Amino acid sequence: MIHGIDTSFLVAVELIEHPEHANTSAALQRFVAAGDHFALTPQVLDEFIHVVTDGKRLAQPFEMVTARQTAERWWLASDVNRVFPNEAAVDQFFSWVAQFKLGRKRLLDTMLAATYFHNGVTSILSINPSDFTVLGVIDCPNLSPPVQPQGPST
Repeated sequence: MIHGIDTSFLVAVELIEHPEHANTSAALQRFVAAGDHFALTPQVLDEFIHVVTDGKRLAQPFEMVTARQTAERWWLASDVNRVFPNEAAVDQFFSWVAQFKLGRKRLLDTMLAATYFHNGVTSILSINPSDFTVLGVIDCPNLSPPVQPQGPST
């Protein structure tokens, strides 16, 4: 399976201080162990760099060089497919914005979903799944650790 990567997921995986770091890192390892691949768009990378270098947002922001190198490592990874918006994705973006009456805060995620969707990717790794599942064609896998069955109580 191929999973599109949302900026929220990438930030959580890479920032140790992020509250979802442990869950997203463990989920990433589960997907890798299952042989899954990933898809990534340029717009996720620039948003990632913008977020992780923001000293107003983070106690320990990345230096620009570190942020760029981290983004580039993801972009060049052998299990990552690089995908780009095409004409169909832009048309889909406009359609979803109208259909779901989306506002300005939903534009980037909607374009991201349309880009992945029109590149054959219908699973997105995100810590904000409702940003994508509302569209009805995108699945966001649960990133929480699997629940281990309890043995009989004694």
